[in-house]
Amino acid sequence: MKAKVYVTLKPSVLDPQGKAIHQAIKTIGYPSVADIRQGKYFELNIKEGLSEEDARQEIQHLAHSVLANPVIEDYKIEIEK
Repeated sequence: MKAKVYVTLKPSVLDPQGKAIHQAIKTIGYPSVADIRQGKYFELNIKEGLSEEDARQEIQHLAHSVLANPVIEDYKIEIEK
């Protein structure tokens, strides 16, 4: 199995890196992009023998405690078989 974890800043949190990227792409000729918010992406390969539900619970705990800062970030988990 493979787990994909997407971590993004909460909408209420300022994103200076996203703003800098947005300004840069406007400068190089992409004026139609209204806004950019940057984030993080993780791919985790799960050892065989773990059920999908157990894998999801483990990745949920990992994302909440290590990969994301739940005070300022949201995360989404996808599990692929």
